[in-house]
Amino acid sequence: MAFRVILLGTGGGRHTTMFQARSTGGYLLMSDTGTVHVDPGPGALTNMCQMSYDLRKTDAVVVSHCHPDHYSDAPCVIEGMTYGGWVKRGAVYGTKSVMEGEGRLGPCLSPYHLGIPESTHIIKAGDKLEIAGIPTEITRADHSDPCNVGFRFDTGNGIFSYVSDTAYSDGIADQYKGSRVLLLPVTTPFDWRIKFHLCTADAIKFIERVKPELAVFIHLGIVVLKQGAEAQAKLAEEATGCRVVAGRDMMQIDIGKDIAISDIEPRKPEWNDAWELKESYQ
Repeated sequence: MAFRVILLGTGGGRHTTMFQARSTGGYLLMSDTGTVHVDPGPGALTNMCQMSYDLRKTDAVVVSHCHPDHYSDAPCVIEGMTYGGWVKRGAVYGTKSVMEGEGRLGPCLSPYHLGIPESTHIIKAGDKLEIAGIPTEITRADHSDPCNVGFRFDTGNGIFSYVSDTAYSDGIADQYKGSRVLLLPVTTPFDWRIKFHLCTADAIKFIERVKPELAVFIHLGIVVLKQGAEAQAKLAEEATGCRVVAGRDMMQIDIGKDIAISDIEPRKPEWNDAWELKESYQ
C-alpha cells in the first residue's frame, strides 16, 4: 500500500474551530506498519464516522501542542484505540504542555487517558524515533505554546512533513528541505500576519526554500476561507512554480511512486459492523 494521508479537518484557529467552518480533526497516516492519528481536534470523530473508520485500527495518537483545535477529540480517540479502555494497546505521543502542562497550558490529557494505552511518550524538537513503525523526526516551531513541534515522516517514498503552527523564519523552513509533500498551516491570507502563524506570503517563502513536489494548505483560518483558500493556493503556486493545493476535509493523499489526490465522500452509515462490540467491551 502506498503511504496514505487522510485529512480529517483542514480548518484551524479560534473562529474556524468554534464555528466549524471547516473541520479541525487533524489527519490519519496509514502505512503498512500502522495507523497514526495526528492532532485530533474538533471534527475528528465525526469525520471518522463519516468514512466508516474503526478507531480500533489506530496504533498511535500524536498531539503537537496544547491548543484545542489540535487535541479536543484526543481522549475519545485514545479510548477508541484501546477498545474503550478495555485493551491495553497503542501509544500516545505529546509535547510537555500536552502531557504534563507548561505554564498556563495543559495538561490536555487526563491521567486516566494516559494510563490506558500501552505506552506514552513526551516528544521534543530534535527527537528521532519510530511512531507505529514510521521513522519520524521532530522539528521545532515558533508558537505561543513554546512546546509545539512539527514532524518529518519517512514514507518509504520520500518525506511527508507537517509543519504545525509556527511563525516564519528561514531556520524553521530549512528543517523541511528534502520534503516531498509539505503540509503547511496557512491561517491568514496574503501578507496579513498574526503572531505565531503563517500567512500566504510566508507560505510562499517557505515553499521557495523547501521546493516540495506538493504543498498542501491546511489550518485555514476564517479569513482565508472568506478570501478563498483555492485562490490563496493558486497565488503560491504561481509565485513558486511548485504544485500547491488548498486542503479539503476528507482529502486523501497517496504517496507512492506518484502522488495521487482524491476525496472521500462523507456518508454517515446507518450501521457499521465495527459497532458490534463484544459484550465485555461495552
